Amino acid sequence: MVEENWHEARLIPTSGISGADEQERRATSALLAVMCAVREYGRSLTKPFGAPAGTVETFIEVPFMLGETRLYPDGLIRVHRGQKSWTALVEVKTGGNQLAVPQIESYLDIAREQGFDAVITISNEIPAIAGQHPTKVDKRKLRKVALHHLSWTQVLAEAVMQKEFRGVADPDQAWILGELIRYLEHPRSGALEFDDMGESWVSVRESVKAGTLRATDKGVGEVAARFDALLRFACLSLGRQLGAEVIPVLSRREMAEPPLRTQALVASLVTSGQMVGSVRIPATAGDLVITADLRASTVTCHIDIDSPREGRPTTRVNWLARQLKTAPETVRVEAFTMHSRGPGAAELLRVVRENPSSLVMDPAREIRSFRIAMTIAMGAKRGRGRGAFIDSVLAAVDAFYLEVVQQLKAWSATPPRLRPEPTQDVDEQDVAPALVSTALSSQDGAETSTEPAVAADAV
Repeated sequence: MVEENWHEARLIPTSGISGADEQERRATSALLAVMCAVREYGRSLTKPFGAPAGTVETFIEVPFMLGETRLYPDGLIRVHRGQKSWTALVEVKTGGNQLAVPQIESYLDIAREQGFDAVITISNEIPAIAGQHPTKVDKRKLRKVALHHLSWTQVLAEAVMQKEFRGVADPDQAWILGELIRYLEHPRSGALEFDDMGESWVSVRESVKAGTLRATDKGVGEVAARFDALLRFACLSLGRQLGAEVIPVLSRREMAEPPLRTQALVASLVTSGQMVGSVRIPATAGDLVITADLRASTVTCHIDIDSPREGRPTTRVNWLARQLKTAPETVRVEAFTMHSRGPGAAELLRVVRENPSSLVMDPAREIRSFRIAMTIAMGAKRGRGRGAFIDSVLAAVDAFYLEVVQQLKAWSATPPRLRPEPTQDVDEQDVAPALVSTALSSQDGAETSTEPAVAADAV
């Protein structure tokens, strides 16, 4: 009997999806059912929105009357714990379909009339900033009802992290969660990855190269916002692989006023042709900074790490080179000295390995920090695939983390050690007791050194 062409039965099949409505309905039902069946997963998705840790109930296409119109939100989630209940309406979009503001505002009105707590939207739209909603709704409708958003990428990343890293107590529930992951990863599910830099990408890119881009040009703000969305997608993708929460680095002011971040990116595009963003990965030596240079057609990732506070300059360079023993020799290393401005001494890693003093411009000046950078060619296409900008950024982030960032460990000083107490034998018959100095001193056994050395365990 030949089994090569047999297809394993799936809990959530992708076959039979005939159109966008069927795709949306099946994705909604699958997600809500698994949230109800797998307690840990349901809790991980609802906890950030203020839901209590209780029993999750889910429903699809629940009818409500708004005035004289009957509306059918895609889903409803209710969480019970004791006498406390939390309820949210759910609106879902799949594929390239985008959320509609009038529809969301209608559901906000229903939630307010029914005394519900929130409206949750799910689509392939990825906001540039976590917690920000991709649509602009009337803020007056948010006085009593909260509005939250989940991208399908975030839904999938949360499922992978829960199953593979945090764990699911019940083996059957773990299998169910695995079936949801398998379904969402299928191209026909409608849960797409970030795959487009927008219609204005080509024109903005060409204007940057020609040096004619203006801040008021059409589409430049959209390109800047999509770059931040790409960074957010890169964080979710990398976090899904690491089992850790990777987040974009933003100032408090940018978090409070997202347009400021877009304005800063637009200004950078106009003046230097670059878009720059940072991501923070738990337990790493520093933030990973991504620079997309549209004029030079390059993507550069770099990380800054503090130098040891002990040892000669070449000793500090060797400390870094030993940590980068498996990194590509084309990685660029730059050394910055104390109380200096501007660029420092920079060399490729292969030169630094052979000659550590190549990063020492002045032996009398103390090295403050190092910058390690990797540059690759930038893709030009707006979509996904070979030669695409999105793929070049994602490839740069993954490669730099694998070959550099995860190899680095921040320097830490060795704790001071107690000296053994010196002993002194005195012949009481030969020396008068009044002349004997047997009291211990902090100077006993002390050694002078002209220059401290880097601790052995730090190198």
